[in-house]
Amino acid sequence: MARNAFYSFHYVPDNWRAAKVRNMGVLEGNRPASDNDWEKVKGSGSAAIQDWIDGQLKGRSCTVVLIGSGTAGRKWIKYEIKKSWEDGKGVVGVYVHNLFDRDGLKATKGRNPFDDFTLGSKSMSSVVKAYDPPFSSSEYVYGHISSNLAAWVEEAIEIRRKN
Repeated sequence: MARNAFYSFHYVPDNWRAAKVRNMGVLEGNRPASDNDWEKVKGSGSAAIQDWIDGQLKGRSCTVVLIGSGTAGRKWIKYEIKKSWEDGKGVVGVYVHNLFDRDGLKATKGRNPFDDFTLGSKSMSSVVKAYDPPFSSSEYVYGHISSNLAAWVEEAIEIRRKN
C-alpha cells in the first residue's frame, strides 16, 4: 500500500519537476493546487495559507521536500517542514535540480533546507536525509527517484519514530 505524502516545493520554478515526481505513482500525494487555486489561497493572506497547508498535511504520514535551487529558506517551506516534524510525520528531502522543467532546462543545486533547523543540540540535516540522485541525466534522475522514493519515505517515517 502506498503511503500518503505531502509534497513541499518552491512552486514557481519547480512545479513541473514536482508534477513529474507526483505522477510517478510511487506514493499517494496531496492533490496539486492549480495555479488559480494557489493564487486565490496566496491572495487571502498568511492565515489562509497556513490553514491550507495544515489541511493538506492532515492524514499524511510523510512530507517529501522536493529540493530545487531556491527551496531552502522559503517561509512556507520552512513552515511545512517544522509543522510536519512537530506533528510526528516523517520528513525527507529529494533534490530535483537535475530533472528537466517544462522548457527542458535543469536548475542549479540548492542548499539543504534542513540546515535551517535544530533538533535539540544537533542540526536537523544530521537526522533528516536529503537524497541527491547521483546522475546528471534527467531520465536517470527520474528513474532513481522512482525506484527509491517509497523506501526513502519508509526510512523517514522510521527516523521520525525514533527521534
